[in-house]
Amino acid sequence: MATADLASERESDYLSQLTMAAARYANRAEQRERNQSVLETRGVLYADTPERVEKRLARLGADWAMARAIERTPTEPASGAGSTLGLPPESFTSEALGLERLIGRNNLTPVAFLEEGAQVSRSVGRITISGPGGGHGTGFMVSPSLLLTNNHVLGDTQEAGRSKVAFAFQDGADGNPLVPAVFQLEPLRCFVTDRALDYTLVAVAPRGAQGEVLSSFGRLILSEAQGKAVIGEFVNIIQHPRGEPKQIALRENQIVDVLERFLHYESDTREGSSGSPVFNDQWEVVALHHSAVPKTDAEGRPLSVDGTVWRPEMGEQQLAWRANEGVRISRVLRSVHEAPLTGEAAQLRDEVFTTGLGPPPEKNPPPMPSFTGRPTLASANGSQAEAQSHAADGSAQLVLPLRITLDFDTSSLPSATLSAPLPALAPTPQPPSAGRPDVVSAVGKDVDAALINHRFARERPYYDRSADAAARAAYYANVHTDDGDALRRALTTLLAETHAPKPRYKPMRLVYPWVDLHKDGRLRSIYSGKEFSAEELIRSDAAVEEARLAREQELLLRERTAGPAEFEAEFRALEASLPFNCEHVVPQSWFHEKEPMRGDLHHLFTCESGCNSYRNNFPYFDFPDYEETVRDACGKRESVGFEPEKCRGVVARATLYFLLRYPGQVGDVAQEFPEDRLPVLLRWHESEAVTEYELHRNAAIAEIQGNRNPLIDHPEWARAINFSGVWP
Repeated sequence: MATADLASERESDYLSQLTMAAARYANRAEQRERNQSVLETRGVLYADTPERVEKRLARLGADWAMARAIERTPTEPASGAGSTLGLPPESFTSEALGLERLIGRNNLTPVAFLEEGAQVSRSVGRITISGPGGGHGTGFMVSPSLLLTNNHVLGDTQEAGRSKVAFAFQDGADGNPLVPAVFQLEPLRCFVTDRALDYTLVAVAPRGAQGEVLSSFGRLILSEAQGKAVIGEFVNIIQHPRGEPKQIALRENQIVDVLERFLHYESDTREGSSGSPVFNDQWEVVALHHSAVPKTDAEGRPLSVDGTVWRPEMGEQQLAWRANEGVRISRVLRSVHEAPLTGEAAQLRDEVFTTGLGPPPEKNPPPMPSFTGRPTLASANGSQAEAQSHAADGSAQLVLPLRITLDFDTSSLPSATLSAPLPALAPTPQPPSAGRPDVVSAVGKDVDAALINHRFARERPYYDRSADAAARAAYYANVHTDDGDALRRALTTLLAETHAPKPRYKPMRLVYPWVDLHKDGRLRSIYSGKEFSAEELIRSDAAVEEARLAREQELLLRERTAGPAEFEAEFRALEASLPFNCEHVVPQSWFHEKEPMRGDLHHLFTCESGCNSYRNNFPYFDFPDYEETVRDACGKRESVGFEPEKCRGVVARATLYFLLRYPGQVGDVAQEFPEDRLPVLLRWHESEAVTEYELHRNAAIAEIQGNRNPLIDHPEWARAINFSGVWP
C-alpha cells in the first residue's frame, strides 16, 4: 500500500478497501471457526471442499490414496531429522515430500525451495508514486512488459504515468545494498484496472534509467488452473513493506478461508505490502495481496492500535491488524482476459497468458546473489500443458507438448468382434516417441507415487473388522428399510452425497497399490484368478500410458488434417490397442466413458488385458450349460452375454452398486444389461458370500472416495431393494 503524507482520493479508496475486507472477514466468522476446528481435529485435507483438495493433490502429483496413506503413518511431524514416512531414500520424490509438508508431517524444506524463491523474487519490485499523495507499493512482472499491482496503489493512468518501479531494491548476499534498476511505467501503452478486484495491470518501459533491460528480471507465470492452494496451507509473500528493501514473509502465513474472489490468511505482512505476490510452496502465485483485515468497532470502522477509530492521516502503522486478504489470482486473470482492449494494449495483455519467458537478456542484470537452482521462472511443476495464448478475437493457440482428456460419445460405435484370446498381461509397448522427457516424466511420477502407496500398504493391517463395523453403522445410521422403493431412493441419495472426492480413472495409482490387493499382498484377475504382483501391473500400465500419451500428441498434431469422425475413430482405436490391466464390470461404452463413472473404484478390478478384451462389453449372463461346455480361462461368451470363471458374486455386487449409484445409466440401449437379467445378479450375489477381500476393498475405497457398497455391507438388502427404478 502506498503510504501518503496527506489524505487523498487514494487513501479514501484504501479506507474503503479496508472496510470491505473487514466486512467480508466478519461475515465469514462462523465458516472460519469451522475451518479452524477441522484443521485442528482432522487436518488440511478436510477443511476445504473435496473438489478443491483433489485438485490440489493432483497439482502436487498426488492423490487421495497417497495422502491418506501418509496420514495413517503413526509418527510425529519431523522437525530436524527428515521425513517421517519410513521409506527408502529412492522413494523420497518431490511429490511425496511436498505432500508430506502439506499434511503437516514434515517441517523441513529442500534447499531448492530457497533457490527458487530467490529466482522468483527478481520479478518483484518497489513502486514509487511521485507528486502529491505519493508513496510506495509493491508490484511484480507478469509478462515481458506488464506489471501487476493494486488499484489502490495505481488507480488511474495519471497516477501510473508519474510512477516508477525499482527492481533489485534489496540487500545482497554480503549484507550491502544492491544498486536498483529503475523503470518508468507507461500506462499509455497498456493500462487495465478493476476497483472491485483491486488490481491494476500496467506496461513498463523496456529500458531502465541506466539502460538496464527489463527482460533480465523475468516474469512470474500466472495460471487460471484450480488447485494451487487450499485452506490450512501455508503461503509466502515477497514484498516491499512501507517502501523498505525487499523482504519475505515465509511459511508462517496460513490460509484460513477461501471465498469466491478472495483468500484470507494470517501473516506478518505490514503496510506497504499491497500489490505483493502471494505464493504457495511451489512458488506458484495464488493471490495478489491487497489489504489487511483490520479490527473494527461496532459500526464496522477500522480501529487503531490504541482502540480509537483509525483515520488515514494516522498512518497505516497505527492500524490494528486482524488478518490479511488477497485477491485470488484466477479471478484477476479472468477479469484481465475479459478486458475490452485493442491494438498494442491487447497484444501486451495476451502475453500474460503465455508461459514463454520472452527474449533472453541483452545484457547482464544488476549484481544479484548467485544461485545455481532452476534457471527460469516457469511454473513450479515444469509443465507446459497450460501454455496458451489468448488472442483478442477469442481464439487460442496451444503450445505442445500437452496432455488433455477427451470424452467422446461412443454409443453409436460398433462393438469389437474379437476371437477368444488367451488371458495375457497387457504387452509392454514401445512408445513411438520413446524417451520424450515430458511423457516419461509425467508417467514416472505416477509410478513413483503408486509404488510409495504400495509400500505403505504392506505396513498396515489388511482389514480392521471392528473399525469398519463402526464406520458401517455410522454410514447407514439414517437409512430405513421398511419400503423397498424408499430404500432404493435413500441409498441412491446417500451414495451420491457421500461420493467425494470423485477420483479420475487411474488404476496404476488407485487400484493396484492397495484397493484390489488380496490378503497375501497379490493381485488376482477378477475373471481368471491369474495372479500378479502390484509392481508388475503398475509398470505394465505405465508403459501403456507412455505409449498412449505419445500417440495422443501425434494425433493432436495431425488434428487439422483429420475430420472429427476420423479423429474420434483413431482415438478409440488407440485405446483399444493399448488397454490397461483393469476391468470396468459395467463396461465404459455403456456410460460413454464419462466421469465419475469411469473412475468409480467400486466397479474397477484387476483383469489382464486378454480377459478384459474377451469379455468386451457383453452383459453378464448365466449359462445353464456352463459346466459342460468348453470355455476360455476367463469364462464363457456367446452373443447373449458373458459368464466369468471366477468371482460371480463379487461382480454381481459391484454391478448392483453401480445400478444404485447411477440410476438410468444402464439399459438405455438394447445391448446393455436389461432389467429382466436382474435375477442373474441376485442369484450370483446369494450363491457366493461376501469375502474378506471385498470387505477390505469396500473399506479402502470408502477412505478414498467416501461412499460404500451397500450390498457388501448389508447383503440381506439385495432382496429388499426395489431395483426396478434404476432402469430408464
